[in-house]
Amino acid sequence: MDTLVGHMAGVSCLAWTPDSNTIASGSDDKAIRLWDRVTGRPRTTARKSLAGQEMAPLKGHHSYIHCLAFSPKGNILASGSYDEAVFLWDVRAGRLMRSLPAHSDPVSGIDFSRDGTLVVSCSTDGLIRVWDTSTGQCLRTLVHEDNPAVTNVCFSPNGRFVLAFNLDNCIRLWDYVAGSVKKTYQGHLNEKFAVGGCFGVLDGEPFVASASEDGSIVLWDVKSKALLQRIEGHKGVCFWVDVHGETMASAGQDHTVRVYRNIRDSGVTNGPIGEASQELRTELPIRVEDVKMEDA
Repeated sequence: MDTLVGHMAGVSCLAWTPDSNTIASGSDDKAIRLWDRVTGRPRTTARKSLAGQEMAPLKGHHSYIHCLAFSPKGNILASGSYDEAVFLWDVRAGRLMRSLPAHSDPVSGIDFSRDGTLVVSCSTDGLIRVWDTSTGQCLRTLVHEDNPAVTNVCFSPNGRFVLAFNLDNCIRLWDYVAGSVKKTYQGHLNEKFAVGGCFGVLDGEPFVASASEDGSIVLWDVKSKALLQRIEGHKGVCFWVDVHGETMASAGQDHTVRVYRNIRDSGVTNGPIGEASQELRTELPIRVEDVKMEDA
């Protein structure tokens, strides 16, 4: 559809506004650019004095941009960098709102709570920090006794918990108010790469989805920690998986993005799920089937 050109170095991260009209991109050139999805051009500024002019890149970080997240209203953009800081940007004005000296190692993951009042950040220093969006105050620092590097974080849909992806083959569900780990999910491989995942909800039941360094995608029941499904997704590392409704997408070292859909029949499906054990087939009311991009 389009190619967005403007960065002077590799692009490491992307984020969509909730209305899907704007894409933010973060680069090794230390800049963040905001793009209009329809025109493929930089967004125009909303400031009265500069209305209609293309927005300049957001600059202020001293090193590579590693992660981005928009607030639920789309008016604030959070960025994490190798300079160990978290920046909060006013999207409409195209200016820096707040700089948070967040960590002692590169900031590897960042996310907003559903109501936008909190930001969570993580780092390879092993710390997870929860911030007040409006004041920039650090409300809570979470650290596991083994202090594994944390590569990605996300809030639970109800905003009460934080899901942390660690380089010790574990995903931990933190109660950030109590400062304790409530659940630990295991069964995937994650020791070297900043692989990612998310929460999903099907028929009202929440699950956790994660990429794995062995190329698979692993799904767990949130409450019981039971491994629901293992999908043989990619050759080489699976770096990321995201779920939107009944559609799931994964990205891998094999240069492919794979799109999956839920199949609600009771028969054996085609694609990777066909390799699952009979036990998994009978337990899961919903199947996941590989879909070719041209069919999506």
